[in-house]
Amino acid sequence: MSGDGWFAGTQDERLERIRHGSAAKPANWPTLAVESASDIEDETTYYDRLHEATVSATRAAVQTRERADDNQLIHAIRSLEDCRRTANELAERLSEWGGTVDPEAGAGIDYAKQLVEEPPADGPEPMLSLAGRVVDLAHQAEELEAYVERQAPVVAPNLSALAGPVLAARLLSLTGSLESLAKKPSGTVQVLGAEEALFAHLRGHAPSPKHGIIFTHEAVRGTRLEDRGSAARALAGKLAIAARIDHYSGEYRPELEAEFEERMATIRARADEGDDKTENGDSHA
Repeated sequence: MSGDGWFAGTQDERLERIRHGSAAKPANWPTLAVESASDIEDETTYYDRLHEATVSATRAAVQTRERADDNQLIHAIRSLEDCRRTANELAERLSEWGGTVDPEAGAGIDYAKQLVEEPPADGPEPMLSLAGRVVDLAHQAEELEAYVERQAPVVAPNLSALAGPVLAARLLSLTGSLESLAKKPSGTVQVLGAEEALFAHLRGHAPSPKHGIIFTHEAVRGTRLEDRGSAARALAGKLAIAARIDHYSGEYRPELEAEFEERMATIRARADEGDDKTENGDSHA
């Protein structure tokens, strides 16, 4: 009977029972533990051991989750965005600083690279050192992007094929995990990243947003304004399906891309039909 208790066996076996075990029916576990476990002398010790075991099991579960491939991808894309944002902000500061030394100072990260490659004789050392940090951050961002582009198709093959590796990673970052994204309806996927606009809409201060970060996808960004809502819905619908397939099976299904392209062809045809009607109307007039 003691075998049913979490306290039976070695420390590793105890952790496994705490995390995944169950009992067919309730029992007087403290009494059973005192009777059967050599390291549990009384009820107080039982609860001390139970506390230690549950904390250890929780810590192990957190470590396992942190090592998951999708979480590694999320850390990488967030680090990439931090590097780019910081590099651009510092590059802007560097340009302002450089303007006090050289009226023809350049701008952006290219200017930082110029200072590193051809440092001016009269440039303050701290300014040149800052330029080096900007360049280093820009290089780090490039390395992180290369990692994301390699890893995203492994973690989420269908999502990466439809969205591209970087956008796929950003979607995972916004939801926290592939599992969480897989549970989102397509309407939520469509507006991920547009939370401020959505909240403003809910307060009655703005129209409903048509899209969030999926606007960066060419299918949405490259579609005429009046059709972007349709394009965003079509893309979000396929992304939601792709995330579910990636999470629950991991099997790559190229037909998703074909179906999406077919839908986009229908949406783009509206613009062609509109142009034909306009031309015909003009010639008739």
